[in-house]
Amino acid sequence: MDRLINTVRPYAWGSTTAIPEFLGRPPSGEPQAELWMGAHPGAPSKLGRAGGEQALTGVIAADPEGELGPQTVRAFGPRLPFLLKLLAAASPLSLQVHPDLEQARQGFADEEARGVPVNAPERNYKDANHKPELICALTDFDGLCGFRRATEAADLLAALDVDALKPYVDILRASPESEALREVLTAVLTADPEEIAGTVEKAARASARLAAGAGTDGADASAEARAYAVCASLAHHYPGDPGVIAAMLLNHVTLRPGEALYLGAGVPHAYLSGLGVEIMANSDNVLRSGLTPKHVDVPELLRIVRFEPGEPAVLRPEAGPGGEERYEVPIDEFRLSRFVIAPGAAVGPLEALTPQILLCTGGHVVLRGDASRGEGQLALERGQSAYVPAGERVDVTGEGTLFRATVAV
Repeated sequence: MDRLINTVRPYAWGSTTAIPEFLGRPPSGEPQAELWMGAHPGAPSKLGRAGGEQALTGVIAADPEGELGPQTVRAFGPRLPFLLKLLAAASPLSLQVHPDLEQARQGFADEEARGVPVNAPERNYKDANHKPELICALTDFDGLCGFRRATEAADLLAALDVDALKPYVDILRASPESEALREVLTAVLTADPEEIAGTVEKAARASARLAAGAGTDGADASAEARAYAVCASLAHHYPGDPGVIAAMLLNHVTLRPGEALYLGAGVPHAYLSGLGVEIMANSDNVLRSGLTPKHVDVPELLRIVRFEPGEPAVLRPEAGPGGEERYEVPIDEFRLSRFVIAPGAAVGPLEALTPQILLCTGGHVVLRGDASRGEGQLALERGQSAYVPAGERVDVTGEGTLFRATVAV
C-alpha cells in the first residue's frame, strides 16, 4: 500500500476554503473544486515507491494484472476503472447528463470518424466509456436530480406569472408527462437567445419575490420556496441562461452528511453547493444543457436525456459484515463504502481481488499490511488517502471515518 499524492483541480465553481480546510492547509485564494484520487490521465495520483514518486498510471501500465488483478483487467482492460474525488462546490456546476455505454461508443466513433480533435471545445465524447457516478455528502449538499412530475413543474412556472412561460404551463398540464417534458425542454433550449434571456430575468425576479415571501431558511421551508430560491440563485450566477428555466423542471434535493445520490445515464443533474466524496467510472463524457459557458449540443443532449419524472432516490449506507457500510449501485466499475471506526476498535482485513483506494474523511486511522509478508503501516489523517493493489490485505485501527473505493467484479 502507498500514500497517494493527489492533484487539486481549480475550476471556477469551486470553494476557496472547503478543500483547504479539509486538508488542513491555508487557502490559496483561488477556487479549489476537486481533489482527484486515481489514475485518470488528466491528473493521475502519484505514489512513493523505490526510485521516487511515480504516477499511478505508470505503475499500473507496468504491471496491470499485478496492480489491478486479473478480474479487473478482463472486465475493463488494463486501467483503473474508477476515479475518486473530493468535490467542493461553492456555485452551481453545469446542468448535464452522461451517455450510456453504447451511446458513448457510438458518439466517440462518430466524432473520431469526422476528425473532431479530442481537445476541441465542441467535442462531446472524449472517450468511449459511460460515466455513472455517485456523490456522498460530507456536509449538507444541494443539487438538482431528475425531472419533477410535469404537473408540479407546471404549478411552479404558473406561480411566476410570466407571460412567456404560460405556453409551457399548458403543455405540462395537457400532454403525457414524458412528451411534455421533452417538448418544454426542447423549446427552452432552442428559444431565441434574446427572448429567453428576458424570460429568465423576469422569472428570476418573480422567484426572488416568492422565495422571500415564503421564507427559505431552515428545515420548515416549503419545497416550492426552495425551488424559487434555487431559480433566483442560478439566475444570479448565470444571468439570461436558458438552463435557469430548465432547472425548474428538475427535482431539488438536499443530502445530509452520509446520504448519497447515484446518477445513471441520461439523468439530468447539477450540483449546487456543498462538500462530498464523488466516485465515477473513469470517463470525461458530459453533455451540457445550460448553466455553463461551455459547448451545448442541444440535438445530441435531447437524444441522451431520459424524460422519466419521479422522486430522486436518496441512498443511505447499508450495513455489511465487519462494520462496512455500502452504497449499493447497479454497476461494476466501482463500489463505495465507509467505516466509522470507534476508539479502540479495529476493522479488517480489507482484502479484495481488485484494487482499492482508502480515504480518511475524519479523525485518523492506521493501515497495517500483512506482517507475514514484511509489510508495514501507514497513518492517514483527514484528507489523506492510500492505494492498495489487488490481493493485498489491510487491517485498520484508529478513530475516524474511512471511505473505501474498489471495483465490484
